[in-house]
Amino acid sequence: MGWEDVREEVLRRIRARDWPPGEVIPGEEALAAEFGVARATVNRALRELAEAGLLERRRKAGTRVALLPVRKATLDISIIRQEVEARGESYAHRVLAQRMEGISLAAAVRMGVPAGASMLFLETLHLAGGRPFAHEVRWLNPDVLPGRVVPDFGAVSANEWLVQNVAYATGDIAFSAEAATAAEAAALGIAAGDPVFVTERVTWTAEAPITFVRLLHGPGYRLRTMV
Repeated sequence: MGWEDVREEVLRRIRARDWPPGEVIPGEEALAAEFGVARATVNRALRELAEAGLLERRRKAGTRVALLPVRKATLDISIIRQEVEARGESYAHRVLAQRMEGISLAAAVRMGVPAGASMLFLETLHLAGGRPFAHEVRWLNPDVLPGRVVPDFGAVSANEWLVQNVAYATGDIAFSAEAATAAEAAALGIAAGDPVFVTERVTWTAEAPITFVRLLHGPGYRLRTMV
C-alpha cells in the first residue's frame, strides 16, 4: 500500500462520515499499524489532505477533519540541489560551521523550545556553477535524528537529508526582503547592504520541532510556486 492508497482510504472515511467534521482521527502510528505501512507513508497522505483543506493538523493537538474544508495555497520544501540543477548548473555545498550549542532566543521562540536548549547549529553555503547561490543558517533538533546520530552533512546537505528522511506534520514559513549584513554579504559574494530574499521556515513532527532555517538568496533570485 502506497501513500496514495492511504490517502484514498482516509478520504473515503471522511466522505462516508466515518470521521465526521471536527472529529480527531487516529494518530499516524495507529494508522500505520492498521494499514501495514511506514509512519512516513501515513504522514505523506495526511499532509496531502491537509494541503487540500480537508484535514486540520495542529502540533500536540493531533489531526481532525476540517469543519469547513477550504483549498489552501501550499509550498513544498524544495531540495536546493534540484533547484540548481534545474537551472542547468552544477551544484555543490560547503558546511561553514557545525556544532552543538545552546539555541538563540530568537530561534527558540520560533521553534517553541526553551532558550539555551542544546541544538545542532549548521551554517551552509549552497553553490551554483561554483558561485554562491544561497546562504543557510539552521538550528536542528537532535531528537528527530534516528538514534540521535548526526549524518555527514558535508556529503549531503541538511536541506536534502531532512526532506528525504524526516517527515514533518506542520510548518510555518515567512518571506521577507532585507539588507545583507556584512557576514551574510561576505558569504554570498555581494556588498553589505545589498538586498537579499529571506526565507525563514520552521517544521515540526506531530510531537516535536524539527528545525528552524533562515535561507538567504542574493539579488536576482526568483521564487516560483503553484497554487
